[in-house]
Amino acid sequence: MTDKTMTPDEAVSRLSSGMTVGIGGWGSRRKPMALVRALLRSTITDLTVVSYGGPDVGLLAAAGRIRRLVAPFATLDSIPLEPHFRAAREGGTLRMTELDEAMFMWGLHAAVNRLPFLPVRAGLGSDVLRVNPELRTVTSPYEDGEELVAVPALRLDAALVHMNRADRIGNGQYLGPDPYFDDLFCEAADEAYVSCERLVDTAELTKDAAPQTLLIGRHSVTGVVETPHGAHFTSCAPDYGRDEAFQKLYASTPWHDFAERFLSGPDEQSYHSAVRAWREEEQRR
Repeated sequence: MTDKTMTPDEAVSRLSSGMTVGIGGWGSRRKPMALVRALLRSTITDLTVVSYGGPDVGLLAAAGRIRRLVAPFATLDSIPLEPHFRAAREGGTLRMTELDEAMFMWGLHAAVNRLPFLPVRAGLGSDVLRVNPELRTVTSPYEDGEELVAVPALRLDAALVHMNRADRIGNGQYLGPDPYFDDLFCEAADEAYVSCERLVDTAELTKDAAPQTLLIGRHSVTGVVETPHGAHFTSCAPDYGRDEAFQKLYASTPWHDFAERFLSGPDEQSYHSAVRAWREEEQRR
């Protein structure tokens, strides 16, 4: 079995400008933030980002790394609209392909199954077809003759996801209440990089957890990155919740000030050191 472990920067070094990158998690929950921060330390740009968007989208948009975004939303959950995403949209600095949540999911399913599209009812009668005139409809070839939306496959060059646990060969486990669609992101991609809170032996993944928590199989994984608190400031239940105080700081601080203070260091550890320093300052006030 191949040892697939690497650092965040080693994982990102395998990506390149112009790629289509899928980012797992949901809103401000279990986002692979350490890998996103590694992207920000790189020179990679002109990305098409496919995401149930949260601060991953906000950070990359604020840094000018996104050419096109494919997403049903971009939210911080407790803050309804991601502020840096909003600024980018209002400023016209990125193209947007907006899909209904179910359409987005079926686009991933189509890519996983190597189909050009999948037919769905979601989107019919809504403004999704108006704002995305490139979408097409198809007519059922059977007696019903129903008109359906043909959701194109969301094929990915690379996927970035975060798990609670993983082993060195690429099996990934979630322990929270929701798998989101991280397995689909990995299987829809040519390469997939899984960050995790803790690396464990393969046997430990099945020791005390239900089989369905083994969400990601090694066959779909290119690299594994151990990054404790690698989803910060999003949640990674049950290991930790969302850092609401820091998220508020992120949402209310001008981008360049935030980036200078928290994202200008050479590695992931420098980010966490800056967060600790900020927290100590807050406690002294």
